[in-house]
Amino acid sequence: MLDALIEPLQYGFMQRSLVIAILVGLLCAVVGSYLMVQRLALLGDAISHSVLPGLAIAFMLGGNIFIGAFIAGVFSTVTITWIRTRSPIKEDAAMGIVFSAFFALGITLITIIQKDNKIDLNHFLFGNILGVTGDEVRDTAIIAAIVLLVIILLYKELLFYTFDPLGAQAAGLPINRLNFGLMLLISLTIVASMKAVGVILVLSLLITPGATAYLLVKRLHEVMILGAVIGVISSISGMYLSYFYNLPSGPAIVLVVSGLFLLALLFSPKHGVLIPASKQKNY
Repeated sequence: MLDALIEPLQYGFMQRSLVIAILVGLLCAVVGSYLMVQRLALLGDAISHSVLPGLAIAFMLGGNIFIGAFIAGVFSTVTITWIRTRSPIKEDAAMGIVFSAFFALGITLITIIQKDNKIDLNHFLFGNILGVTGDEVRDTAIIAAIVLLVIILLYKELLFYTFDPLGAQAAGLPINRLNFGLMLLISLTIVASMKAVGVILVLSLLITPGATAYLLVKRLHEVMILGAVIGVISSISGMYLSYFYNLPSGPAIVLVVSGLFLLALLFSPKHGVLIPASKQKNY
């Protein structure tokens, strides 16, 4: 069995896929932990759908699709904030309005591009980890390094803001900057994950590893570490499933991470549905 796992790695595309799987699994779990704790899963969904117009326009102009997607993601967060602050519309409604509009625009642009150029851009929607290029590995590695470095440097501030925004404001922390900075990190993470799982399924890799870890450990840094392990294992497993069984990589990765979540939900020592209350551990 070990030979079967090692043998595909002789190919360059599998080596690139392995690097992407590790980077994306790690990055999504760490950043997604903040989303889960703040109950902002819908925001991750909004940003992930909103990057589509940016990558489509960048492709049409011959530019870097990562940069185009990032700009669109940032613009969507600014638009959501603007609607929320300048109208009586609540934040969740603003997210729904923005991400549906951006997503519809992105799908329209991609359809036009495919009709005129006879190329397939569906991998941006559903992911194709086996098709990553060397340049995409480089860009993803740069994004991952930037995001993880910022999280390490601002860990205490983000931790305080995440669990007690009012307390952080009273302590003099720039909560608006921290909030916008977190949105930037989410946008970068989604952009880095596009080729692996696609913009439609990236929310699962953002939320599910952290949610799985949350059922098993207590502290945020523990959730991040265990979530990163779960994310990496899921990404690598999905990559191999895609290779051996000719499955779409994005759905394969999501099915693995969802299966691990289900196991944790059923058998978690503290929260397991199938664990009798008398035997559940307190920690």
